[in-house]
Amino acid sequence: MKRVLVALSGGVDSSTVAYILKQQKYEVDAVTLSLYDSHSKTTVSFQAIEDAKKVCDFLNIKHYVLDLQKEFRCRIIDNFISSYLKATTPNPCIVCNEEIKFGLLLDYAKQLGYDYLATGHYAKIEKDNDEYKLKIGKDKSKDQTYFLYRLTQKELSNLLFPLADYTKDEIRDIANSAKIPVANKPDSQEICFIETTYRDFLQNNIKSFHKKVLPGQIVDSNGNKLGKHNGLIFYTIGQRSGLGITTPEPMYVLKMDIATNCLVVGTKKDIFSRVAKIKNISFVSNNIIEKDFKAEVKIRRMHKPATALISGNIVLFDEEQPSITPGQSAVFYKGDYVLGGGFIV
Repeated sequence: MKRVLVALSGGVDSSTVAYILKQQKYEVDAVTLSLYDSHSKTTVSFQAIEDAKKVCDFLNIKHYVLDLQKEFRCRIIDNFISSYLKATTPNPCIVCNEEIKFGLLLDYAKQLGYDYLATGHYAKIEKDNDEYKLKIGKDKSKDQTYFLYRLTQKELSNLLFPLADYTKDEIRDIANSAKIPVANKPDSQEICFIETTYRDFLQNNIKSFHKKVLPGQIVDSNGNKLGKHNGLIFYTIGQRSGLGITTPEPMYVLKMDIATNCLVVGTKKDIFSRVAKIKNISFVSNNIIEKDFKAEVKIRRMHKPATALISGNIVLFDEEQPSITPGQSAVFYKGDYVLGGGFIV
């Protein structure tokens, strides 16, 4: 009997994963990550651990709590903050998946002798001969492959994504039919460590905030002054609302210029570009991909994939794309299969 450790967040998806795997006759245990202060009963982290315990008691499986608060603060939260201070817009879930869930947690599962780590991600792993492939699952509206593109053969060979062939509604139905305690728990917000707004979080977590985040000028691409901004961290590429300026036509953020502390804005046509430069490229397959190749590329999770030529660290789109944003990722697809991707710089 294969042993599986389920990453149990206390939500309906991961809880139903544990239930499904038990039904499939795996030997199942669960682990909940303590990633930030879990002592106060008002925190999301505390509630997640408590809910996970209830689910494990209900399923009669062993429950571990793995404290990775120090690592999470250093690798994810500090990186999130420093990215904003560098005028980029990070996606912490991608880094967390690579370094925490499928890095430290997967290592933990192996050390305890488990054959697999299972999670509640909506994605699919296929094996073709000796190669593992990452694919969009049944519920395309919940697809999470954008956040998983940095997985390689090493990780995929040790992972299970049991939700691959289910929709979210089907998972809710299974959870309710099985009377899993969290069956009707609402979905969590996208960034787990932000319980209010990202602006409040940054203000509360940046040391000497008022010395590091300074108001400055809003200018157009010709340098004409149009107004004042409240600090570059409060803006992102393509943003239209909240600029506080009056112009003949709507203006959008084009650039956060750290050197001059200026917020550069332009009209809608100015936010479009064909080129994205990327770094830290990762491929799912070990097979050598030709130097230049075509793929469909997503530049944010909800972005419609667009055809592009990938040449080294340059992504050249066939057609102009809106708001290519430093800090986000360009993820390469071939149909429903993920090829890899890199961070936009």
